[in-house]
Amino acid sequence: MSRISVDTVKHVAHLARLTFTEEEAEKLSKELDAIIGFAEQLNELNTDDVKPTFHVLDMKNVMREDVPQPGLPIEDVLKNAPDHKNNQVRVPAIIE
Repeated sequence: MSRISVDTVKHVAHLARLTFTEEEAEKLSKELDAIIGFAEQLNELNTDDVKPTFHVLDMKNVMREDVPQPGLPIEDVLKNAPDHKNNQVRVPAIIE
């Protein structure tokens, strides 16, 4: 018996706003059932001694050290602000 019925394919297609002919739905049902069968074969493998893989490539963090540095002078920051008060940028209120 198929794990993915034609009705299931039609239902998911409807949710995804896709349209399939009856033949296409039947074909997709068989193809999806085969994919599930291949995935179930993986459950039969003994993976007790396999270390978890977080990334297929052995990559290290290539980002620079996060070192705090002084920011821009407040005068330069506020130079392009259309409205500011008490060293803060003023914006229109959006909450009453």
